[in-house]
Order: sequence, then structure tokens, then C-alpha cells
Amino acid sequence: MSTPHVVVVMGVAGTGKTTIGPLLAARLGVPYAEGDDFHPPANIAKMSAGTPLTDEDRWPWLDAIGSWADGRSGLGGVVSSSALKRSYRDRLRTAAPGLVFVHLTGDRALIEDRMAHRRGHFMPTALLDSQFATLEPLGPDESGVAVDVSGTPEDITDRAVRALAAVQ
Repeated sequence: MSTPHVVVVMGVAGTGKTTIGPLLAARLGVPYAEGDDFHPPANIAKMSAGTPLTDEDRWPWLDAIGSWADGRSGLGGVVSSSALKRSYRDRLRTAAPGLVFVHLTGDRALIEDRMAHRRGHFMPTALLDSQFATLEPLGPDESGVAVDVSGTPEDITDRAVRALAAVQ
């Protein structure tokens, strides 16, 4: 990767975006931004209460992530965002053309188990079904790669770095 990409680590809750994102950023030598930090307090309150966000709830959040990503254009960076729908990724790309997505994928049972064992996160396991129902995997015309989340965080990061090396 001669010009550093701005990478969005995406996927349903529990796939490890917050774990893999910083590891990937460190391996690529670029800064990391936690996508959850871009949520307005009202969004966090809704999700904490087990209420899925609407598209209207997500637009300001996606715009804030897109603005950060645009500011990193040509410099590289990694940011996490569920980016579950094509329309969400399109909105991010409108703000920051050239984004590359790393879609963390995995077996639902594995992801649910990981969610059940994490501490201090506002997203309850009960919302996992709505996340999978909303998910639209990357299309063939979208710049990005799918990376399986089985194994250790280091294994997953290694797979992501290798997959990204093939993205021009």
C-alpha cells in the first residue's frame, strides 16, 4: 500500500472492531479512531436501553466519522464503524472518497459468545439479531475485504493486513 488508505473496520457488534482496529492501525503505522466515540449521547442511551438505532439516528454519527476519515485522506488511518448497510458506506464514501473497508465476519454463535463475555460495553447481546438482519455485506464494486474473526486478535489482524495488501 504505497499511499496509506483510510480503513473502516466494519461488522456487526461483537466482531472485534474495537480490538482489531487499534491493532491494524499499529501494524499500518497510522492513527486509530474509535467509531463509538462519534456517537451522540442520545444514540448511546438508545442502544444501552436495547433500542436499535434508526437511519436518522445514524446520519450525524456517520457524518462525523466521514469527516474524520476525510481529514486523514492521503495520510492513512483506521476507524471503526458498524457500516452495516450499503447506504451507510455510501454516506461515508461521499464524505471521504477512497475509503477501504475491512468487514469482520464470523459465525453468529462465536460473535454472541464474545459479546456475552465482554465488559463495559453499551451494546447488549439482544441487539445482535437486529444487527445481522440489517447487515448488507460488501458488494463486488466496493473497495474492501472480508476477514474472518476466528482465532486470536493477532491472527485476525494478520489476515486483515494480508488482504489489504492486495487492495490498490
